[in-house]
Amino acid sequence: MADLIDEHGPVHVEPAENEYQRLVVSIINQQLSTASANAVRERVVSLFEEPITPTAMLAVDQDALRDAGVSRQKVEYLREAAEAFRRGDFTRSGLKDSSDEDIVATLTEIRGIGEWTARMYLIFVLGREDVLPLGDLAVRNGVDELYGNGDGSMTRTEMHEIANVWRPYRSYGTKYVWQAYESD
Repeated sequence: MADLIDEHGPVHVEPAENEYQRLVVSIINQQLSTASANAVRERVVSLFEEPITPTAMLAVDQDALRDAGVSRQKVEYLREAAEAFRRGDFTRSGLKDSSDEDIVATLTEIRGIGEWTARMYLIFVLGREDVLPLGDLAVRNGVDELYGNGDGSMTRTEMHEIANVWRPYRSYGTKYVWQAYESD
């Protein structure tokens, strides 16, 4: 990890300014390459004149989202998340007293939000510093390359053991692993 810090410099784990808009990004990113997700995200953001809110998402033309590259299923997920945000308080202040696991459980009740998206929410929206998203393929591959044989044989249990030394800052370790993996 020290070598990664020296190579990549400081990383930051900061809360997002717009919780719902950042969730939109995570939903768009689901199961897409970084390049594809970035292109779709740019086209989606251009559909809105201001930051993306639940109300704005429910008002935007669904065909426009589809034309921007969002799958029909993800359009439904974005709208369901918008409805959930209108009914509940998923902001930093609304979730400040909730544990990470309680937040994951609550978010995954929303159709289209799985554990991966919920853990991205913890890191990128809430700014939680001790999250290890082993549901993320890049994190698993990166840990395997950095600490294992790079052949995919490392188990999640082994990865948890390695990342335990990063506590209580596993989100930072995760960001360094991402940077190393994406720079290869």
